[in-house]
Amino acid sequence: MVCGASSGFGRSIAAALAREKAEVIAIARREEQLKILKAEYPDHISYYAGDITLSETIAHLPALLEGRKMGGVIVNAGGPPACSFLETRLEDWDQAYRNLLRWKLEITQTLLPVFINQGYGRWIFIESISVKQPVENLVLSNSLRLAVTGFVKTLSQEIGDKGITMNIMAPGYHDTPAMNRIIKKKSDIEQIPEYEARNRIIQELKVRKMGDPNDFAMLALWLLSPSSWYVTGQTISVDGGRNKHIFG
Repeated sequence: MVCGASSGFGRSIAAALAREKAEVIAIARREEQLKILKAEYPDHISYYAGDITLSETIAHLPALLEGRKMGGVIVNAGGPPACSFLETRLEDWDQAYRNLLRWKLEITQTLLPVFINQGYGRWIFIESISVKQPVENLVLSNSLRLAVTGFVKTLSQEIGDKGITMNIMAPGYHDTPAMNRIIKKKSDIEQIPEYEARNRIIQELKVRKMGDPNDFAMLALWLLSPSSWYVTGQTISVDGGRNKHIFG
């Protein structure tokens, strides 16, 4: 099951799984994009159109699993708007809690029993390099994603003997639609064209270019495979060297 499968990391992972002949349940809000994905891989993609951050969508998921043995879940959705702390209101924090943390707890509580019963599972949470090194003007993401890492690490310890792994992938700057809000914010603050803001961001990276979501998907494939059984509770940076911490 791949959440947020209509674009960005989710779509890249869903497509990579389909190319490996996996059966993929793709979930996203934009049904037109899911139809395009299914048309590309008709034998390996099924989909459900809905907002994964809403309880009514999550409540429908067990019905999609009937008769299937699930290999894993990609827990992924879009991030909050780019802003500084002084630009936020309490309502923004409430919404960030719902969009970044609450639904991830709910989907885990809903689906984890399925994996416990079958004695196997691979869970990957797509978060951000901001859990290791804050990103400017992303205070909502910097704050709430840290709660996800604490939850996932703790849960990985609780279920380590049940054949289930729980890991986080922490992407840095990748060439995905999600980058547009960061580029736009930098452009506005520094009063420069967006192409110049993009170039300045690239210059912050040691590899001097943004990541490719299709390459990112290759690591996800391994983490979803049986071969990754000895890796759990980890937050893995995929950031082009942006994070300078020794244990990054």
